[in-house]
Amino acid sequence: MKKYALVTGATSGIGYEMAKLLAADGYNLIIVARNQGELFRKEKELREYGVDVISLSHNLSQSGDVYALYAELNLNGISPEILINDAGQGAYGLFMDTDIHREIEIINLNIVSVIILTKLFIKDRLQKGGGKILNLSSIASKAPGPWHSVYHGTKAFIQSWSEAIREELKDTPITVTALLPGPTDTDFFNKADMNRSKILDDKNNLSHPAEVAKDGYKAMMNGEDKVISGLNNKLTVAMANISTDSMAAYRMSEMQKPSDDQ
Repeated sequence: MKKYALVTGATSGIGYEMAKLLAADGYNLIIVARNQGELFRKEKELREYGVDVISLSHNLSQSGDVYALYAELNLNGISPEILINDAGQGAYGLFMDTDIHREIEIINLNIVSVIILTKLFIKDRLQKGGGKILNLSSIASKAPGPWHSVYHGTKAFIQSWSEAIREELKDTPITVTALLPGPTDTDFFNKADMNRSKILDDKNNLSHPAEVAKDGYKAMMNGEDKVISGLNNKLTVAMANISTDSMAAYRMSEMQKPSDDQ
């Protein structure tokens, strides 16, 4: 039987690095992203690992596309044993200034698509011997995030929900793992229009996506509940855990506000 893994946001960053780790372990891949050209390029690269790669172009901020993705797999008799919910975006700026339509898209991508894919995966895999789920959370889930408030809110949801469904599934052969990276050297900041944020003043502090992916992959394969990637990020979460919400929000605001904002 062929083993398949489904990876969203698979053409760049942590998702792409995760796809490479899966391929190296012999998993055939279903890679999902919006850009068809980039999907084809990554499909070609990943096939060099000697695995089958199916690339599917879908806009996961549209619920219909999420259902269509899984329907397409079912029609082809493909039941992925691993689900990597990596796709996610943010929008930088003060909430009173940002575009509400863009933020609704982000909520649909970061939360709604993840819920739909995970429910379809669980219902499928409970009948077929189990599976593994990795949800991309963030250290942003642990503190309010001025200048990036909607993104932080979506990750707080993902973290809480991941821990809840893990508890519900503890007596089943399905495991749920949350990966909590900190700021990582990907295209995320560019897409979020966040390049002027103070958090990017020293890009040497950014994590490498390959290292983050390795931490998440190991935790998922071991069936762990969560992993915070990187020592500095562990310290950041520890500080948030002992701070009041208002103090954590102030500290995050100072980290994320524009560099030219005095």
